[in-house]
Amino acid sequence: MSGVSRKAGLVTGAGSGIGRATALELARGGAAVAVCDIDADTAAETTELIRKDGGDALAVTVDIADEDAVRAAVEATVTAFGGLDFAVNNAGLASHHRRLDEMTLAEFERVVQVNLAGTFLCMRYELPALRRRGGGAIVNIASNGGLYAIPTAPAYVAAKHGIVGLTKVAAVDYAPAGIRVNAVCPGPTLTPGFEKAVGTDMIAMQESITPLGRLATPEEAAAAAVWLCSDASSYVTGIALSVDGGRRA
Repeated sequence: MSGVSRKAGLVTGAGSGIGRATALELARGGAAVAVCDIDADTAAETTELIRKDGGDALAVTVDIADEDAVRAAVEATVTAFGGLDFAVNNAGLASHHRRLDEMTLAEFERVVQVNLAGTFLCMRYELPALRRRGGGAIVNIASNGGLYAIPTAPAYVAAKHGIVGLTKVAAVDYAPAGIRVNAVCPGPTLTPGFEKAVGTDMIAMQESITPLGRLATPEEAAAAAVWLCSDASSYVTGIALSVDGGRRA
């Protein structure tokens, strides 16, 4: 992906799953990547994978629900690499499957705080850094739950719809500054966390209702995010791109 060569940026939730796959692919394309995750050990693992492959990476421990930590993560990226050209906001929190009237306010607020407010905080500090660079790209990893309902996941769906909305507003507001803002909306993806959470029977059921007959790999979701960071998508902004094997169709 030559369109990210010699660029610098950050990926949140890059310790595993889609975030790790995205960080690795960006680095393979020649980008310097700040590997941001709440888990210092997994961030270090991703960073080491990048460096072993000859890439440039920095491990940053960050809780995206903590404003001071987010500010520090963006500042660390800019200090290490000289600026910010892209950001992939992937970190998030799943919610327990229960109907709205069975969910506590505390649980609802926690899911929205991490997924939606956390994405807002990341963008809040990324946008000025991108503007100082003369433009760039933000990619927010939402979900197909940001486009339609997922039964018994009210907090998660509300937060992911909010991310899509934030993406569209920011795309319009910051286009004059040369900043593109897009969202990737993956369907069920075979990350280690997903496989552990749902089991083989649920995976088989999900595959059966997917037109392509299988679930996405993390690398396939990452490819969409990397493309949206790259010069190859220079005229694309404000979209919510489904990566779902045809389920939305």
